[in-house]
Amino acid sequence: MVIYIVDTYAWIEYFTGSKSGLALKYLLDNKNNKFITMECCLAELKGFCLREYSDFNKMYNIIKKNSIVLPVLNEHWLQAADIKHEIRKKVKDFGIIDSILVAKQNELKCVIVSGDRHFKDMKRVVYVGD
Repeated sequence: MVIYIVDTYAWIEYFTGSKSGLALKYLLDNKNNKFITMECCLAELKGFCLREYSDFNKMYNIIKKNSIVLPVLNEHWLQAADIKHEIRKKVKDFGIIDSILVAKQNELKCVIVSGDRHFKDMKRVVYVGD
């Protein structure tokens, strides 16, 4: 069994039916895989839906059906600050939400699914971009 944290980028690609989104679909189709979505990614997805006039509730229900939505705890925020500080030494604009995903990844020893260029060369990442 492999545990994956799915970031906002990967969910958007999945919902828009892009070529990049097919990678997530393939992973979701494997019933041996388990998926996590951090709740902060839901806010990013809702922002996307508002901009694109898409149905957030429909997407949210699909996410809940296919993954466990986990809260961002104080410890994740605090670890994310340290992670962001370190990664920004190499990746200038690495963000706090990305850092939260890395904090949870470190805790669970799992894999991040993302097409965000910030994750492109990182270990334990299924990169679905480009």
